[in-house]
Amino acid sequence: MQALSARLRIPCAPRVVLGIGASLLASQGSVAFAQDTVLSPEEEAQFELERNQATYGRPAPDIQPVPIVTDEETQSLASDTKQPDDTRAIDFEARELAYDAENDVVIASGDVLLSSDDQSVRADQVRWDRKAGLITATGDVRLVDADGNQLYSDQIELTDRFETGAMNDLLLALRAGGRLAARSGERGEDGTVVLTDAAYSACAVKDADGCDKTPSWRITASRVIYDPADNRVRFNGAVLELFGARILPLPGLAVRTDGRAISGFLVPDLRFSESNGVEVSGSYYWRMADNRDLTLSAFVYSDAAPMASAEWRHLTEKGAYQITGYATHSRRISSFTGNPTTERDLRAYLFTNGRFQFDPNWSFTGSVRLASDRTFLRRYDISRDDRLRSTVNLERIDDNSYFSLAGWATQTLRLGQEQGQVPLALPVLDYRRRLPDPLLGGKVELQVNTLAIERDEGQDTKRAFAGAKWDLKRLTGMGQVVTLTAIARGDVYHSDENELTATAIYRGNPGWETRGIAIGAVDVEWPFVGRAFGGTQVFKPRVQLVASPAIENLDIPNEDARAIDLEDSNLFALNRFPGYDRVEDGVRLTYGFDWELQRPGWRVKTTLGQSYRFDKDPALLPDGTGLSERVSDFVGRTEVRFRDRVKLTHRYRLDKDNFAIRRNEFDATVGSTRTYVEVGYLRLNRDIQTVEDLQDREELRAAGRLAFARHWSVFGSGVFNLTDENEDPLFGSDGFEPIRTRLGIAYADDCLEFGFTWRRDYTTAGDAERGDTFQLSFRLRNLGFR
Repeated sequence: MQALSARLRIPCAPRVVLGIGASLLASQGSVAFAQDTVLSPEEEAQFELERNQATYGRPAPDIQPVPIVTDEETQSLASDTKQPDDTRAIDFEARELAYDAENDVVIASGDVLLSSDDQSVRADQVRWDRKAGLITATGDVRLVDADGNQLYSDQIELTDRFETGAMNDLLLALRAGGRLAARSGERGEDGTVVLTDAAYSACAVKDADGCDKTPSWRITASRVIYDPADNRVRFNGAVLELFGARILPLPGLAVRTDGRAISGFLVPDLRFSESNGVEVSGSYYWRMADNRDLTLSAFVYSDAAPMASAEWRHLTEKGAYQITGYATHSRRISSFTGNPTTERDLRAYLFTNGRFQFDPNWSFTGSVRLASDRTFLRRYDISRDDRLRSTVNLERIDDNSYFSLAGWATQTLRLGQEQGQVPLALPVLDYRRRLPDPLLGGKVELQVNTLAIERDEGQDTKRAFAGAKWDLKRLTGMGQVVTLTAIARGDVYHSDENELTATAIYRGNPGWETRGIAIGAVDVEWPFVGRAFGGTQVFKPRVQLVASPAIENLDIPNEDARAIDLEDSNLFALNRFPGYDRVEDGVRLTYGFDWELQRPGWRVKTTLGQSYRFDKDPALLPDGTGLSERVSDFVGRTEVRFRDRVKLTHRYRLDKDNFAIRRNEFDATVGSTRTYVEVGYLRLNRDIQTVEDLQDREELRAAGRLAFARHWSVFGSGVFNLTDENEDPLFGSDGFEPIRTRLGIAYADDCLEFGFTWRRDYTTAGDAERGDTFQLSFRLRNLGFR
């Protein structure tokens, strides 16, 4: 064994240092402690033997050496002297050990380890006065308490119950990641430790190479009280220092040593916006118990009425939920014109959600989102959603069945849209049961579904159906994967006030309607695997035949199958409509292929396909969807991946006659986690002017971040509407209209984040005006910064 000491020094990083003030405790010596190298039990035993032979080859003249102190010898030594009944058993190990029997004093030297229950002390030397019940540890002392916090000091006094006394030049490494250093400390009679001239930081004090580094921030305080029983550290006269500059007093600051949150004020946020002017917000966090808390916030604006908010969170034995609310008193906004009214009233927003698991099978999820008016969320920059959905869902799931009883409601925030036209769906019931097929060996799935949709000023629809689906998948001797599918379903509908639906093909017939559905399909895939281009390729052609008798689709109201468009994701679907209200009929043949190439670090995958209908052109599918004629358009997708540096996805639809691009969707991410570029582009060129859900659109999204100087980065993003009058006559744009842009600079290290962001909104909605917003963000690890 070459090692002569279990405490090894790391080049360039022999000590852990946390300074106080500009001098970093230089006036009284820095807080410095060696890092320990952990040896295996076998290595420790061999090391102790070699060390013992080297040290005690010749006994010292004045003391009786103890070569290796075993647990049995330690217990025997401890039992030689009578101790109080409440004294805890202490085990220890050391390189050298001397016992003064006359004074009942044990002196241990050389990598001393004392342990009692779940606490331990390591030091260069320990003097244990067993009569006085006092333990004095000196030289690179490290104490680990019951919570896992580590206290370092040059010298520390303890009782034989491992209660600390006086300490000098100490460092307390908290389990939550922070470090607390002080010039001196003393334990009070109540068990609290009072530290003087102290500093706290959650920053690492060593860099990636193991060299000492100055923390980005720290909290200095003239006096700190550490209460191990309460797991809290309280600061008196606390001041935040950022890169050595004293910038902010923090009265009443306290942190937990066990990593849990603590009640107190959060550091305010600062921003400026065109709608509200200068905004200052502050919050108070109230931790009521380990499973519930409350955050109260206040927002003050120079150009708007103040606002208050509250957030309640609760973790129960069965689940968790949270309730968030915002409220102010100001002028309301008209739902149609977007102009403020003369009447001042309550403007508010409520959001709550939760999930509860009653047993392994039954669960409940729900959410509620309600706003007082249509521009409140955007005016106060709470959310940019233009619809708020509230949902409830009771579910039961086991290995072979699924049950759901749900409902949902939507509040529109779009100016000019009638709330009475927005549907309420309640109840929505879905039950499915999977059964084995005893005859052919396939799988049978039974399904029952009901839906009731109500509108205050629109069409009402109720639906119920029951169906069965049979699947059988087999692998042939030549490697083809053959799937046989059969579907049978019966539907019942009832609707009224159908004339209030603006789009005629969605109305259906009022009153009762029924229909039967039968579908049969054969799907064949034939994968081929081989070597190509220095990698492995998989080529998989696929053919599918689907047949269904004629279905009276247009007699049925269409509530959930409106957004139809041929894509690579639904090319081989048995029903390419997204919902239940419309079902493709007739006979069609779908064909295509998947191809994939994998090389070390690279993956390329592409899909291409088309379908052919044997019957006449269907009137069910609008022109421009890619499915309105016998021969469909071509659809495909190509993906390229290079490690985690390049991700490209291109989805497209090509016109079957002239190969014009009818759908062009591109998403790309290039770069690392710190420096990257993201681009998203979508163009829908369908030439459908009469169907409200299928208008043409063109949009560009871009974002990027450039890292520099290790911890700094600049970032930006933008959303641009490229739709012009040729694509949408009602749009009236030249084809380039910014929606929102953002630009900023940020700093981030292991414990500190701050940044400055500029955002510009180019659209006005009521009192949410277009214009610039500036925000300063600031976050410190382990402290109350949002």
